Amino acid sequence: MNKLAKLDHQFVWHPFTQMRDWLKREPVVIVAGNGAVLRDIRGREYLDANSSIWTNLHGHNHPRINAAIQRQLKKIAHSSALGLANEPASILARELVTATNPEICDLRHTIYESYAKSPRKSQIANRKLEKVFFSDNGSTALEVALKLAYEFTRRTRSAGSLPASHRRIEPRFLSLAGAYHGDTVGAVSLGHIDLFHKSYSGLLFKTDRVMSPYCYRCPFNRAKPERADAREYRKCSWECVGLVEKKFTTQRRKGNPYAAFVFEPLIQGAAGMIPQPPGWLRQVTEIGRGHGALLIADEVMTGFGRTGFSHSTLNSQPSTVLFACQHEGVQPDFLCLAKGLTGGYLPMAATLTTQKVFDAFLGEYGDFKTFFHGHSYTANQLGAAAALASLDILQGKTSIYARQNLEKNLHDELQALWSLPNVGDIRQVGLIAGIELVRDWRSREPFDLRERAGIRVCEAMARRGVLTRPVGNVIVLMPPYCTTKAQLQKIIRAVFDSIREVLGKL
Repeated sequence: MNKLAKLDHQFVWHPFTQMRDWLKREPVVIVAGNGAVLRDIRGREYLDANSSIWTNLHGHNHPRINAAIQRQLKKIAHSSALGLANEPASILARELVTATNPEICDLRHTIYESYAKSPRKSQIANRKLEKVFFSDNGSTALEVALKLAYEFTRRTRSAGSLPASHRRIEPRFLSLAGAYHGDTVGAVSLGHIDLFHKSYSGLLFKTDRVMSPYCYRCPFNRAKPERADAREYRKCSWECVGLVEKKFTTQRRKGNPYAAFVFEPLIQGAAGMIPQPPGWLRQVTEIGRGHGALLIADEVMTGFGRTGFSHSTLNSQPSTVLFACQHEGVQPDFLCLAKGLTGGYLPMAATLTTQKVFDAFLGEYGDFKTFFHGHSYTANQLGAAAALASLDILQGKTSIYARQNLEKNLHDELQALWSLPNVGDIRQVGLIAGIELVRDWRSREPFDLRERAGIRVCEAMARRGVLTRPVGNVIVLMPPYCTTKAQLQKIIRAVFDSIREVLGKL
């Protein structure tokens, strides 16, 4: 075993990893990367099919991001944001506000707008996002939004408008079944995946959950399985939306309306790459707004172009939409960003919110209205410099066309997988794909997690030079935007051959 692998076994505890299994084999030790390719210590090359856990946008060792970090290093690597400002973070905040307010999401010709079968015209009162709070990662971005929404609600809701018996009720939050919003205690409280969260239940505060629109396994979907994305052939009456409305109505009748509705827009990641049918997001956010709830959008995974383009742009002018909410013209009160913010280079996150929320924390020093929350590396200069370079790349024609081509090529190449009987559903949202493995597509019968079906397929893919990580029985593909058509074909061939190798005998 390589000496670095031995050091890893001796000293490192890996996240979301059963270490007993890990210690049984020599790990892949990555030492270099370029574009969509990673190289290990033995000189073997792999395609990075999940962008190093959904973070790397433009490929590894990108010259423009490298140069931006090097320029910043010649000035200063970090200084505190507690009582001090700095150049790159100030500019980045302005650029994020600009990118997240494209005509306040007045998008009329998107795929989701054209496909949606909403029974009513959108009445969402969009807010302008004007303030940026920097932190370290996706969990902290959600933690910031949660704390701000909690305290804002406490300060702005008039106790006199509530029945006397309810005036001391604390703000409550609603999130989706299968939700995952991070690993800090507040973020875990918003999550609803027992495998991840149940053991910490004694530490958490209670939040409510409502059905997520999982068309492939929805009890209201009357359609029989077909060889297509379940959203395309579903037969239902938007019962999932009705349940959201019922949840808000029930809570309001208790005299304590939900303070905020928390969601991943267009697709839930850790839940199993669960995409929302077109129009769902717009309808449920309308409901939330109608009941006075703040909207917290977790775009840690979906932000910065991951959810792709609209049909109206695929064959004409490429879209510059960078955030999932914008596809359906939804502007939240809190937008949480991380992962791709720095192009996958450095840990940095941002929570954007409105002037109204910001104003609720203003006062004299003795009022103690300050937002008492912070991080040592808030607004780190190196991270901000990398993020500015990444945003500049994203908004350039080269990246826009590369993303446009990758989205189309991904769709085309994925079609080959429908011929495999163990592929139950293929779900693509932009440049994100989830391939759900089942015993047989006709029955939709899932594998027991203890069978490690997804893990075994990904291990077989690694032997073929392609790296990704499953979410349960779902194979995740989320390649860097620089991935070529030939590289994508190799990724899909590895998926195909690995599924057939591992599960074909079934």
